[in-house]
Amino acid sequence: MGYVAAWKALEEMVTDFRKKGLVVPPEVIGDLKNAKTLMKILKTEPSRGENIQKIEQYLGNVESYLVSEGQRKFGFEYVDKWLERVAKASSEILDEEERETRFIPGMPRQQKWIRVTSSEDLPIEQLRAAAEEMSLSYSFQKDGSLLVYGEDQSVKDFVKKMASKYRSKAEKYRKKVHNR
Repeated sequence: MGYVAAWKALEEMVTDFRKKGLVVPPEVIGDLKNAKTLMKILKTEPSRGENIQKIEQYLGNVESYLVSEGQRKFGFEYVDKWLERVAKASSEILDEEERETRFIPGMPRQQKWIRVTSSEDLPIEQLRAAAEEMSLSYSFQKDGSLLVYGEDQSVKDFVKKMASKYRSKAEKYRKKVHNR
């Protein structure tokens, strides 16, 4: 499945909603962001099959909300047009060059990058320290995220390290809750 293309189609639909004056709930935007993050993790760790399920779940949540609200506000014709775009996008496989089309001013072309949003489990200081530890460059973004960049393999290693830290913290939390 072309997750990246489907994500882009859903992102365009969110943008269309906003242009038409509709507010998209933060949970829906969060699901869209989570899907994108998991797609980047999946790219570095393709053996982690549960990420595929989570990506599909997040994209499904976003699509469900957009379809139901779109039908309610704009009618079936509007939604059918978007569903067709999402279905077509889901069947596409984008090559590596098309996956990251955003341009970041001042960044050398050969550098790979990832934009990371902090959380309670992974605060910005911990992300920054990990980037420094792995000899990666970073910059703080206006939206509060951290742009980490460097050699391709180093960025992939950074993502793996952060994913494993997050996973171990989540497992500890689950065990703690389960033992209560």
